[in-house]
Amino acid sequence: MPELEGKRVLITAGPTQEPIDPVRYIGNRSTGKMGIAIAEAAAQQGALVTLVCGPSSVESSDSIKRINVKTAQEMFDAVMEIESEKDVLILSAAVADYRPKIVADTKIKKKDNGLMIELESTPDILATLGTRKKAGQVLVGFALETDNELENAIDKLNRKNCDLLVLNSLQNEGAGFGHDTNRVSILDRHNNISNFELKSKAEVAKDILQAITDYK
Repeated sequence: MPELEGKRVLITAGPTQEPIDPVRYIGNRSTGKMGIAIAEAAAQQGALVTLVCGPSSVESSDSIKRINVKTAQEMFDAVMEIESEKDVLILSAAVADYRPKIVADTKIKKKDNGLMIELESTPDILATLGTRKKAGQVLVGFALETDNELENAIDKLNRKNCDLLVLNSLQNEGAGFGHDTNRVSILDRHNNISNFELKSKAEVAKDILQAITDYK
């Protein structure tokens, strides 16, 4: 029997887009490939998968319940509505940390003297889940770092009350946004760290799910 047979799994994937005006937005380079690969692998193992996905051209199979969102607030609201009924929460989305405080109703015209945009923080989905986590739930966070990778990942795991944290670095060739491959390290609350070689994202997804099923 597959390890995740019958488990209720919530996965977030992709970027968020924070509007500046009706034409422009603040976003990032995430494609959603990694999170959707995890969703597909979990479904293949018999899990009941709900995918909350930001704007992505990557399709998912009919066995996955997909909720499409655009903004960090929309992703937050979708996750909080259903998180309490899930066994495993995997937060792989690249959620924008900031959004414009004021969104213009019409397109902002270009001016020679530049443009100043005041930003405010978006809701922290992972941290909120860390405070709401129930006994028996497994919470998995992700960290994409450019420097002090391990130190920052350990801090994030503890500060946001994760059980596991998947770390990838933009310093590793073939890893991160846009690639079909990834190279990750997986940390847990018991100070265990597993380092993996560069693999396809489909294979990385299996490693992540195995770490979840092995976690005690």
